[in-house]
Amino acid sequence: MKSLKDTHPLHAPPLRVGAVLLAAGSASRMGGQPKCLLQLDGTSLIERQISALIAAGVSDIVVVLGHYADVIAAAVRHFPVRIVHNLHPDEGQASSLRMGLAAWEATAQHEFDAYYIGLADQPLIGTGEITDLLAAHQQRPAGCEFTQPLVDGLPGNPVVFTPQVRQDLLQATGEWGGRQWQKAHADQVYRWATANPHYRIDLDSPEDLKSFTLRTGRALHWPASAEH
Repeated sequence: MKSLKDTHPLHAPPLRVGAVLLAAGSASRMGGQPKCLLQLDGTSLIERQISALIAAGVSDIVVVLGHYADVIAAAVRHFPVRIVHNLHPDEGQASSLRMGLAAWEATAQHEFDAYYIGLADQPLIGTGEITDLLAAHQQRPAGCEFTQPLVDGLPGNPVVFTPQVRQDLLQATGEWGGRQWQKAHADQVYRWATANPHYRIDLDSPEDLKSFTLRTGRALHWPASAEH
């Protein structure tokens, strides 16, 4: 496991990045509503993340849907993203990850230098967070294949990894995913130390919504069609 302090962009050729946004979960702890459709400043979280990726220069984006697929797909249909449907989302996040990574199997996946994996319910992942993470990955120590932000000693999201990790994950089965890869290859993981707390904020429960407002002074709202 390797860790350095915050890095800053160098004058290096931009990475060619393929992105996967995971949005297939049931959100059972959130009362059975799609968390990624929560709105911040009038825009859903998944739309905010797609816009941020595009602004960061990442244009090849796969969105993996499972539960609530129809309503989420309708919310992002105006974006140039590729939709992948996980028909068995309750098999776990690893299955959605593999489906997202496999979306490039019949296309030019070899053209990507890195793969970005994001959670569609992270409210404060913007263009700055994405560009900083990609820059950190580009400047990772030699021998590292996987870059994860580390905030106050705790792991965050999104993550970025190399085509080699993608191949390893595509060959895996069951619940073996990114976390398991990191444990098996700890010496190839770059724990990028950053003071930015946004990488640690996601939403799993109504309590998280209250905590978010107390912490940031900003409120998240369900779209009118989803309010009870």
